[in-house]
Amino acid sequence: MSAPPPVAVAGLSGSNSAPQPQQQPAAAAPPTTREQQHQQKRQPRLCGVCGAGRAVLRRPKTGQALCRTCFFAVFEAEVHNTITDSQLFRRGDRVAIAASGGKDSTVLAYVLKLLNERHDYGLDLVLLSVDEGITGYRDDSLETVKRNKEQYGLPLLVVSYDELYGWSMDAIVAEIGRKNNCTFCGVFRRQALDRGAERLGVSQIVTGHNADDVAETVLMN
Repeated sequence: MSAPPPVAVAGLSGSNSAPQPQQQPAAAAPPTTREQQHQQKRQPRLCGVCGAGRAVLRRPKTGQALCRTCFFAVFEAEVHNTITDSQLFRRGDRVAIAASGGKDSTVLAYVLKLLNERHDYGLDLVLLSVDEGITGYRDDSLETVKRNKEQYGLPLLVVSYDELYGWSMDAIVAEIGRKNNCTFCGVFRRQALDRGAERLGVSQIVTGHNADDVAETVLMN
């Protein structure tokens, strides 16, 4: 009867095998190196513009890490350069800011008023808002627009679907259902802005959009 094959145990291969040299454990990284790495992780990233403030965000557009103060300064400078380089306005223009009460139009109202005063564009700015008549949707945002009116000291005109067309969006949905109701709303809103602009006697309407809005428009068209 043949013997079973030898089994390697603890560095031995069969009973007659010589002991194998034990492998030495790899040297551990020096404690100072690990401590330095840990400290580097804990250290806040500094602003790429001023080099002093703690960076609070990284701009997807440029990759810059910016502190709060420098982000505001860079953003305001970009808006100003866009206005002047593209010659969007002329002194004396009456300009309506389409105000929905959302973050985009609120920032737009703030920065246009700020730059108009800082750089003396000579614009007559007004807020124009549309009330679609959607219960629970537009009520709160219209209150935000009214607060913006007080905060920024700008006149406000609110036009409503019910006033302009004799139909609110709630009434339209009750009549036709939810399917395709956005088609009505989009067409009505654009026409409402045009009619509001005519009432105000403005030469331009400005609207606020973020990068997601622009990408969505490109992809859908």
